[in-house]
Amino acid sequence: MSRNIIAILRGITPDEAVPVAEALITAGVTTIEVPLNSPDPFDSIGRMVDALGEEALIGAGTVLSPEDVDRLADAGGRIVVSPDCNPAVIERTVALGLQSWPGVLTPTECFAAIRCGATGLKVFPSFLIGPEGLAAMKAVLPVEVPVYAVGGVGPSNFAEWRKAGAEGFGIGSALYKPGLSVAEVGVRAADMVQAWDALSS
Repeated sequence: MSRNIIAILRGITPDEAVPVAEALITAGVTTIEVPLNSPDPFDSIGRMVDALGEEALIGAGTVLSPEDVDRLADAGGRIVVSPDCNPAVIERTVALGLQSWPGVLTPTECFAAIRCGATGLKVFPSFLIGPEGLAAMKAVLPVEVPVYAVGGVGPSNFAEWRKAGAEGFGIGSALYKPGLSVAEVGVRAADMVQAWDALSS
């Protein structure tokens, strides 16, 4: 099972949520986020938590306010992923005992997030700085803070990003997008996990 890949289920509906999450978990992807600009995201999160909360780390993405963090906690979510570095969101997340993964792109944002108590850092969109940019930032970041690359990453360049210091990846449309069947999501997830596993074999 890999917690080093975060599945980003942007656009998923509540009725799809549990079957898709089951397919991901079966394939070995056990960290799942539902972006809050999806249809009825807290309903989807609640259903997944109720059915699969013991098997996966489930939470929300595109979290922009402390109020959204509160709603996620009420739904049983345990991980908060954001596209930006918002101290209020990070601090509320930490205060509630949830994992905080804010979006960062510069050393200034990285260290601001760390000072607020972030669990890990989501470099987004990663393609803007590339592996070389990540490697430069990793040289000064605390080694105990994990950094995930999100945006422009996939099996074809996993190795390059890993070499630059990425401990994991957030994967969106390459894993799930509206219209894909549950079976197709499962196949894509299995391919992702195989690609990840190959890095350490």
